[in-house]
Amino acid sequence: MKTLLKIFLTALAVLVIEYLLKGVTVDNLTSAILVAIVLGLLRVIVKPVFVILTLPITVITLGLFLFVINALMVLLAGNIVPGFAVSGFWTALLFSLLLSLFQSVLFSFLKEKKN
Repeated sequence: MKTLLKIFLTALAVLVIEYLLKGVTVDNLTSAILVAIVLGLLRVIVKPVFVILTLPITVITLGLFLFVINALMVLLAGNIVPGFAVSGFWTALLFSLLLSLFQSVLFSFLKEKKN
């Protein structure tokens, strides 16, 4: 149940970010839910591989390259999910930063409710 709630909250965050950023388009709520699911799967399956492959550059940049990896995940989701598009790398980078911020805020309410 908690996972479904996180997916729905992430989908809502995607819709809000789509409203804020001009370079992001989401056709409908179904596309936003698919984006939330695909981003979650990419973070679990693909991101660890990217992190391991780019470990030297991540260490040299003191972890800032992880932002690039997150932007690549958003661009990849844009290619996978129909009805979701991101115009470019910088838009994807800003999208990933905003999504992380929104998820931190929204998920913190879930943790407070649990306690």
